[in-house]
Amino acid sequence: MFESLSPPKEKLIGDVHQVIEDAEELLRMTASQAGDGVAAARERIQQRLRSARTKLTELQDAAVDQVKAASAATDAFVHQNPWSSIGIGAALGLVVGLVVARRR
Repeated sequence: MFESLSPPKEKLIGDVHQVIEDAEELLRMTASQAGDGVAAARERIQQRLRSARTKLTELQDAAVDQVKAASAATDAFVHQNPWSSIGIGAALGLVVGLVVARRR
């Protein structure tokens, strides 16, 4: 029903954060470089970094909202159907147990 934020997505978000931080550090280190071309390139990079940071924040907010909605839906289902939830949990536990037992 809802997709949760998967570990690869979390890693991607972390990697994008790191790239942005590295690019900002590179811009700070080259601040003393002169020339019209360098200044124009620095400005374009800064604009793109601001845009990327904004989009990344929006993506994180959307992911958090999605996880909260999934959590609320799950909580409501469990409260409305406690015995069904117990049955589903037991069935999942049985399946996981069988899979783990076959791998050994």
